[in-house]
Amino acid sequence: MTASALVRMMDKAMNIGSSRILVTGGAGFLGSHLCDRLIAAGHEVLCLDNFYTGSKRNISHLLAHPRFELIRHDVTFPLYIEADAIYNLACPASPIHYQNDPVQTLKTSVHGAINMLGLAKRLRIPIFQASTSEVYGDPSVHPQKEDYWGNVNPLGIRSCYDEGKRAAETLFFDYHRQHGLNIKVARIFNTYGPRMHPNDGRVVSNFIVQALKGEDITIYGDGSQTRSFCYADDLVEGFIRLMATDDDVTGPVNLGNPGEFTILQLAEKVIELTGTGSTLVRKPLPADDPKQRCPDISLARAKLGWEPTIQLEDGLKRTIIYFDDLLKNG
Repeated sequence: MTASALVRMMDKAMNIGSSRILVTGGAGFLGSHLCDRLIAAGHEVLCLDNFYTGSKRNISHLLAHPRFELIRHDVTFPLYIEADAIYNLACPASPIHYQNDPVQTLKTSVHGAINMLGLAKRLRIPIFQASTSEVYGDPSVHPQKEDYWGNVNPLGIRSCYDEGKRAAETLFFDYHRQHGLNIKVARIFNTYGPRMHPNDGRVVSNFIVQALKGEDITIYGDGSQTRSFCYADDLVEGFIRLMATDDDVTGPVNLGNPGEFTILQLAEKVIELTGTGSTLVRKPLPADDPKQRCPDISLARAKLGWEPTIQLEDGLKRTIIYFDDLLKNG
């Protein structure tokens, strides 16, 4: 991306005008950070959530803001409102939560996409889909590029989420081809930061909470499996930039940190930063758990002028402070 193109895109991203933006899943971990960013940019934000995994704690500081409105609603049911753009983030994203009610998880991805795409079609507005790196399954290609079709088990315990997100992408691109809808699809890789649910089963929150409680840190498998960890603020910046691109940029675009760490390295770093005496305990690797996960972000660099800026240690320190306060003060 040229410097002049990046300037134009960022001007578009910050063109606050009188935009009224719907964020589904807005009380969740990433949704609440996105709401913060949009409010700070001067937008009016409609935050929609059914609070299955979202929390009012995440958006409590926004409730009295004159440009913020909270709507309790489930995206699997139609919604009739007016807006200028939609960010569709509604769906439980951690294995513990999405496997708790797999049928509802699949409905959220598929019916939710249909309802939000229908709304965007009626209003003729751009719509953003928060997809996931899980569409790549347990990859045989490393790092993963957007043109890789994936290696997903359609019958496993993770399928409700993996296949739901894959189906949602199909719907987005069919609405784009059939109805000319302006779509933006981001494939999100492992993300962490303040406001993660303390019991969501994701590796960063698990390790930090266990360490702060002085408990053993649970590693599944031998710890050699890899992940790339992107801090929430970096990811939201990617969202904003993707939404600000020209109509012909649809994605999918990988958004994540290409810095790759083993699970064992992450556990050791959390123990170091928390200063606890936690020890490591190993348990069997869950079914269909990917062995490697790392994004190729060449497309994001080229089209968005984006790449993560917050190093893992700095992001972990901020996240540890959040969980420490949460555990002490509730």
